[in-house]
Amino acid sequence: MNEDAVATPKVEAYNAESIKTLKGLDAVRKRPAMYIGSTGPAGLHHLVYEVVDNSIDEALGGFCKKIEITIHPDNSLSVTDDGRGIPVDYHAEEKMSALQLVLTTLHSGGKFDNSSYKISGGLHGVGVSCVNALSLWMKAEVYRDGKIYFMEFHRGVPASELLVTGTTDRRGTKITFLPDPEIFETVEFSADVLSKRIRELAFLNKGIVIATSDERPGGKSHEFCYPGGLVSFISYLDENKTPLHPQPLYFRQEGTDFELEAAMQYNDQYIENIFSFANNINTVDGGTHLSGFKKGLTRAINTYIEKSKLQKNDKVEIKGEDLREGLTAIISIKIPNPQFEGQTKAKLGNSEVAGLVETFVVDKLGGFLEENPAIAKKIVDKCVNSAIAREAARKARQLARRKTVMDGGGLPGKLADCSERDPSRCELFIVEGDSAGGSAKMGRDRSFQAILPLRGKILNVEKARLDKVISHEEIQIIVQALGTGFGASEAGDEDEGFTLSKLRYHKLIIMTDADVDGSHIRTLLLTFLFRHMPGLIENGYVYIAQPPLYRVKAGKEERYAFNEEEKDLFLGEWKERKNVSIQRYKGLGEMNPDQLADTTMNPETRSLLQVKLEDTVEADRIFTMLMGEEVEPRRRFIEANASKVTNLDI
Repeated sequence: MNEDAVATPKVEAYNAESIKTLKGLDAVRKRPAMYIGSTGPAGLHHLVYEVVDNSIDEALGGFCKKIEITIHPDNSLSVTDDGRGIPVDYHAEEKMSALQLVLTTLHSGGKFDNSSYKISGGLHGVGVSCVNALSLWMKAEVYRDGKIYFMEFHRGVPASELLVTGTTDRRGTKITFLPDPEIFETVEFSADVLSKRIRELAFLNKGIVIATSDERPGGKSHEFCYPGGLVSFISYLDENKTPLHPQPLYFRQEGTDFELEAAMQYNDQYIENIFSFANNINTVDGGTHLSGFKKGLTRAINTYIEKSKLQKNDKVEIKGEDLREGLTAIISIKIPNPQFEGQTKAKLGNSEVAGLVETFVVDKLGGFLEENPAIAKKIVDKCVNSAIAREAARKARQLARRKTVMDGGGLPGKLADCSERDPSRCELFIVEGDSAGGSAKMGRDRSFQAILPLRGKILNVEKARLDKVISHEEIQIIVQALGTGFGASEAGDEDEGFTLSKLRYHKLIIMTDADVDGSHIRTLLLTFLFRHMPGLIENGYVYIAQPPLYRVKAGKEERYAFNEEEKDLFLGEWKERKNVSIQRYKGLGEMNPDQLADTTMNPETRSLLQVKLEDTVEADRIFTMLMGEEVEPRRRFIEANASKVTNLDI
């Protein structure tokens, strides 16, 4: 593939004979989760990715330069490309048009014919037919051979013949579909969720233009195009960080049946950020390409350290995790026959890929370090310092555990625990201060609600190394209360490291005051959880309490308002404004225990916000911007959003 532009077409024959079939579609509607992962929001958006992946496959072959994604006001969605157009000629073996075959038959498509697609993301061949089966309706338009072809389907069944509706100079395919509300828990697309995947695809396929448009009220339009490819991706990820070297490293290798790309940059942070992709698919659970990358990185840097004799402290053993501290990296591989675990393709399993990637990284990175000793020294110094800090963190963790044992148990004294022992029924409220903690303890249901009051603000972990984080007393208290352990486990010590299965509460509820300090404490807690216990957020265990902002009282009647709009609504109903009093709650401690329980803690009457991680890349950038060392990005953010602030405490 040409490194500087979209690949030039190498395959011309793409017609009905290119479409192979393996059969069966009814099972998709009966067991949709088997094909798209779930019937929740993740499965809903997976429909879009399946259609977009077909367009990207056209781009990989050099036949497509622009893809347009449009969310319509009725929440239907269109994907349009300028590729070759799905074949529409008659398929003699299946006795139907190739278009109908592709859209209605499981395991059909050009992906099974290696002469049509050399590299493809949708190799299971169930993608677009699954989308059709799980849609209330689908409309397909094909621009090919100077004509516009049209066909409509209802829940996967043809609702029209293949029609010619006009002439055109265009070429390509437009698929429009409305997800079936009988199948999905929600049929409302999230533009933010889609943007994550679209942005990734634009980075991974440099030069391709992918435009998105949300026609719903308040919707926005974006156009993604990154000629720099993975280098642009790294720069985007590290935008708010201080790099150790000015330009990201970029390596590429192309063989007869594979294409490998890697980009990486070290920064002054303490967290590793490595993203892996196989045939444009974000393999969130890694796989053989990621393990090969890590092994290659370790071999390359350790070999350089030994040759250059840069390590002065021989008492400290440098491990792989030390070599990845502050590293932002992307590994992308494209191969003809990837083996994914499941239809959602979260993990790559090709055994031959591990050695291929490891050798690639050792050769490319090793050569770069040899040729750039100044940059190499900065990287090695950071790795050595990381090893020293990791050893200090290990000792701090052991000290904290011994302290717990000496105190007579594994739970902190400040914790008011619940009597229930089934984690799925237990809740832990992390509360700001002893005053609010006292009210919460008195107002809780002791059977399943535990209270942990914190003293002041916890450490900003975005600016702290692991040993400082583990040594922080309030963080130790949180970790002990949760029971999960902390950080990566050390070899030979089963008690160390974060273990999700040991979580003692399946609802972790952050309950802070409705003022600036409360917001700051909540942000510090979320930063800690995102950086060091992301499994809690990823599995939906983290919530934010919603205490009322106002108590509005008129005579003997009183109501609680959770925002300005509700307060104004209540005042409008009592517009006679006689004997009306308004109390603005700035602290949870200002509420009586029964008031706090009724408004904020009782599952029957409270409102909770669940913390979700929909866009890991964007979340990383925001936490770095808001909580990191760099002041300028934070200043720009504040200036851009200052007009949106309400309830400002001065």
